[in-house]
Amino acid sequence: MTSLAPPLAAGLASPTPEDLRDYLEVEHRLGAHNYKPLDVVLTRGQGVWVWDVAGRRYLDCLSAYSAVNQGHCHPRILEALIAQAGRLTLTSRAFHNDQLAPFYEEICALTGSHKVLPMNSGAEAVESALKCVRKWGYREKGVAEDQAEIIVCSDNFHGRTIAIVGFSSDPDARRDFGPFAPGFRCVPFGDGDALEAAITPRTVAVLIEPIQGEAGVIIPPPGYLKRVRDLCTAQGVMLILDEIQTGLGRTGALLAEEHEGIEADLTLVGKALSGGFYPVSAVLSNSEVLGVLRPGEHGSTFGGNPLACAVARMALKVLVDEDMIGNAARQGAYFLEKLRGLGNPLIRAVRGRGLMLAVEFAPEAGGARPFCEKLKDKGILCKETHRDIIRFAPPLVITEKEIDWAMERIAEVIG
Repeated sequence: MTSLAPPLAAGLASPTPEDLRDYLEVEHRLGAHNYKPLDVVLTRGQGVWVWDVAGRRYLDCLSAYSAVNQGHCHPRILEALIAQAGRLTLTSRAFHNDQLAPFYEEICALTGSHKVLPMNSGAEAVESALKCVRKWGYREKGVAEDQAEIIVCSDNFHGRTIAIVGFSSDPDARRDFGPFAPGFRCVPFGDGDALEAAITPRTVAVLIEPIQGEAGVIIPPPGYLKRVRDLCTAQGVMLILDEIQTGLGRTGALLAEEHEGIEADLTLVGKALSGGFYPVSAVLSNSEVLGVLRPGEHGSTFGGNPLACAVARMALKVLVDEDMIGNAARQGAYFLEKLRGLGNPLIRAVRGRGLMLAVEFAPEAGGARPFCEKLKDKGILCKETHRDIIRFAPPLVITEKEIDWAMERIAEVIG
């Protein structure tokens, strides 16, 4: 077998189409089988487009689960990454660095937050928030030690750690991974009455996604998030909104909470905070909750490192400077209208907000995976979720012309 290493400089031979089989065989033989990707091996990306090792071009309609909202290899973020990488990449939080304070200032000014806890992955941000609201509950609310409860919603997706999968309602996420951490109560998503009934004096927080992404772009009923906010305020409970997938422009607003005019006590961001370049996430909070942390109680070697902060600062800047949020609202409405016109009787529902869209098929369609495979052959990359649902979530830089190009092919496959 030839070497699978991609070319490192111009002039070196690129992999041939036949190498695809070699890449897939090596992954299957040496890698853990915890993913089921489509059979495409990508080697380059620019904007909304990616290319495989054989040189075929595809329109990316997944955006790395919304981690590349700004488009692949955005030149300004790339420039910031290279410049910072040549100066200083990592100090740990044992010392200060000159990128952390500006990052704090800029993200707080943009989101209206009071304090920031920088981490690396989305799951780390979720775990950090869970720890902080528990500590707040014991120190400030007066909940008895080890009795704090956090309310979550069915069909949630907040990550893959032991604590998080313990309150998942997905049997594949939970099976064979127990025992799990106690202290979580699960209620149906979108049901304000069930949430109200679940709140007790031990409840310290409600953790919720404004729109459930992994569940298939499930949008709650109008007024639901407003009611959740009001219930939390009335009961002295902290509202945590997981905006790791919905935030930073994906839904046509900076944060999805803006669609109902509310503000969370803690907001979790990640994915697009990196611009697709470098893992970075953050807990955005009021001072009350993050104010309970003391030195030594929580941390991360890489959290808040200068390279991550420099990348995040530019990732946020281009979102605003280049009107990507407004473009997501406009192009999302256009894309949704086109998808709703497909007219396939096997389509059960088409829904979305901004550029977070989904097409759900009836069970008799035989699942969404075959459609994704056929779309790949037409030059469109998307992925199924929950068997019968395809998500369409291209980078926020997509144009109407590119949507029209995609719709011609989508109509051929599922129209």
